[in-house]
Amino acid sequence: MDFPLRTGTAGWTVPAQFKADIPGGGSHLERYARRLNAVEINSSFYRPHQRKTYERWAGATPDGFRFSVKMPKAISHEHRLKDCVALIDRFLEEIAGLGDKLGVLLLQLPPTFSFDESRATQFFESLAARTGTPIALEPRHASWFGPQMDRWLAERHVARVAADPAPVQGAGAPGGWPGLAYYRWHGSPKIYYSDYGEDALAALGRRLYESRAQGETWCIFDNTALGAAFGNALSLKERDNTIL
Repeated sequence: MDFPLRTGTAGWTVPAQFKADIPGGGSHLERYARRLNAVEINSSFYRPHQRKTYERWAGATPDGFRFSVKMPKAISHEHRLKDCVALIDRFLEEIAGLGDKLGVLLLQLPPTFSFDESRATQFFESLAARTGTPIALEPRHASWFGPQMDRWLAERHVARVAADPAPVQGAGAPGGWPGLAYYRWHGSPKIYYSDYGEDALAALGRRLYESRAQGETWCIFDNTALGAAFGNALSLKERDNTIL
């Protein structure tokens, strides 16, 4: 049996051209969650949110809705995964407010961050000891890719993100732990701006359909600069419903 497809965008902005299609009032998040079943919280990368804020967000969404939360840049970019136990603990205490609606932790590394086995081992072991939430890793340095790295990540139950555009060879396909496939479509050819056409969405839909036979599958559109992400997510969801 196929796993469900989690489809959403980075943030829950509903562009003006789609607001009339969503019945009823409510907050931006409440309206968003009437059409899509997942969202990626990116603001957590830049600043902390109080636990009660996450609790409010969880309360504004239906039972089947799930959140992915991007880990703080203080962990990934400033500490570069080293000596950040206190930062991890603070972050996990905050996002615990999402309760069972917490679906994935997203960790994005800077392009200059090459694989350091000792540092990465300590970090992921420390994180795994504190949470059972699935981890999606988006590295952007070539050293994190290849069959050996796939095995290393899989052993630690870390899924590697499939990104578009792919920053390095191999980055366009999911890797690591097969229990989670996490697609981040940033917009192509112009990152954050480009709208994906029907052919691109059809090809993506076929890939997601195959991924769902293996494990939990997420697809997040990050091409939000001109509002294309929401429309792409809706189109993909409708395509998925047609397949089913």
